[in-house]
Amino acid sequence: MTDLSAFPITRKWPAHNPDILQLYSFPTPNGVKASIMLEETGLEYEAHKVTLADADVKSPEFLSLNPNNKIPAIIDPNGPDGAPIGLFESGAILLYLAEKTGKFIGNTASDKHHITQWLMFQMGGVGPMLGQLGFFYKFAGAEIEDPRPRERYINEAKRLLSVIDGQLDGQDWIAGDYSIADMAIAPWLKGLDFYGAADVVELPDRKNVVAYLERFLERPAVQRGANIPARD
Repeated sequence: MTDLSAFPITRKWPAHNPDILQLYSFPTPNGVKASIMLEETGLEYEAHKVTLADADVKSPEFLSLNPNNKIPAIIDPNGPDGAPIGLFESGAILLYLAEKTGKFIGNTASDKHHITQWLMFQMGGVGPMLGQLGFFYKFAGAEIEDPRPRERYINEAKRLLSVIDGQLDGQDWIAGDYSIADMAIAPWLKGLDFYGAADVVELPDRKNVVAYLERFLERPAVQRGANIPARD
C-alpha cells in the first residue's frame, strides 16, 4: 500500500485507497475538467469534495498541496519517476493525465502542440474572462452601478465566443479530434447558463458553439464527471 503521509492534505481528506489517484475538487467549470478527463481515460481514482469555503481551500492541509488555494488538485501515487506526485492547476493536470495515458493529446508532436495552444487559450482567456463576467453579471459585482466592468466582460466574452465559433467551422472539436482542449473549454461555455448570461453574450447566435456544446454534453463521461465530487 502506497504511503501518502508526506502529503499533509491526506490528514483532512484521508485516502481510502492510497494506491489510486486522489482527486481534490468541486464541480465548477475548472473542477470538472479533471473529473471529466479521469472519466474519459478510465483511470481509477478517488474523489474528495473540497468546497470553495475558506475552511477547505484555505486550510493548511489544502494549501500544502496547492498554495494558490484553488481546486482542483491531485496526488498520483504512481508518478512518472516511480514516486507519488502532487499537482495543482487544472491545465497542468489535464496535460499530465493526457501524457500519462497517451489519450486526448493527439497522435503526433504537432498535434500535441496544436492542442496545447487551445488549452492555453482557455487558461489565459476563456476561464478568466468568463469568470469575471460571472462576477459582474450575477454575483457581487452586479451591484456596482458603473456599467463599464460588465460591458468590458460582456464584450470580451462575445469576442472569445466568436473565436471559438470560427475555429469550429467545419469541424466537431476545437483542435481536430476530441481532446483535453475541449474538456477545458466546454465546461466554461456551459457555465454561461449558470451565470444567466448566455443571451447577453449572444451564445444562441453562435451556431457552431451551440452544436459543439451539445456534442460535448452528450458524452457519457462528461455526464458522469460533471458532478464529481457530488455537490450533495
